[in-house]
Amino acid sequence: MIISESANLHRLVIHKTGNKGKEEGIKFSKSPVQLNETIRDLLIRYFLSPFKQQEYFNFYHDADLSLNEVFHFSAAIFDDPGSFYLNSVNLANHLYECSSHPKVKPGELYISYFQNLELDGQALDAIGIFKSESKETFLKVYPDGDNFTIEHEDGININKLDKGCLIFNSERENGFVVASVDNLSKGNDALYWMDDFLKVRQRNDQFFQTSQTLALCRNFVTEKLPETFEIDRPGQAELLNKSMKFFRENDNFVMEEFVSEVFEQPEVIQTFNEYRRDFEVERDMRINDDFDISGQAVRKQARVYKSVIKLDKNFHIYIHGNRNNIEKGYDEERGMDYYRLFFKEES
Repeated sequence: MIISESANLHRLVIHKTGNKGKEEGIKFSKSPVQLNETIRDLLIRYFLSPFKQQEYFNFYHDADLSLNEVFHFSAAIFDDPGSFYLNSVNLANHLYECSSHPKVKPGELYISYFQNLELDGQALDAIGIFKSESKETFLKVYPDGDNFTIEHEDGININKLDKGCLIFNSERENGFVVASVDNLSKGNDALYWMDDFLKVRQRNDQFFQTSQTLALCRNFVTEKLPETFEIDRPGQAELLNKSMKFFRENDNFVMEEFVSEVFEQPEVIQTFNEYRRDFEVERDMRINDDFDISGQAVRKQARVYKSVIKLDKNFHIYIHGNRNNIEKGYDEERGMDYYRLFFKEES
């Protein structure tokens, strides 16, 4: 968890980067910004308040971590804070080189250096990289004699950070601990920030382990299980509900306990273990046999962990439990499948 109450915004420089594909260029500041206390406090709120997720990343490179540009420039700043301005220029140049997608917008790039930014109880130095791409119109109302005058001005809404990352001076050997947000881009145009500019992958922590294990279970139940065993959609929904129930009711995950409680049958458990090995190879990662469960990861996965049966374009059946209260059949007269539901109360 990131706590910013004691954080100090020690340095800040602002550049402006455009879209390289449109040859919009870069505009560099000549020196860091001098801030008064009020503006400093507003910027800390603007920069840090969006980082609420406990999902962290590490820089990586397929050949050598030191070849990752943002990692390299960040390490140089941590080693020599006097190189902050020079490496802010390097970061701006690197971002510009990654900004060729037609949907990438020009905007101000803020490179900042924080002190005493707390991560999981440890006060650390951190580098912040933020980009504002969207402008909003604000009205200014002020007295003018016996009347009031209204003017407008375009500016940045400090409650809406477009893009940002925090690079903590921790776990350098693994590619630092990185937090990232992108509230503006969707789809392929979002890749330039995470994949092209930062080049990060999820940190192997309890959030990662919880997310990947839930993804493994969901894929197994919805894709592999129907290929190997006779199981209908209500049966799949029941297993998904049991899986989510296990994660919600336990603080610690133990694989042996999980498969025994959810899948029960030895042949299903064996198939799951085989599927797990393929899942790990395909994603080049390993799921641990036991780990602390991340409640935030469970809540995030719950959004896509829905036990829903979609019937043509007419009905959705949400199944939350008790598989015995739903039966599937076939109506020969109509030539259609049907579900029969049993319940005690209607609301």
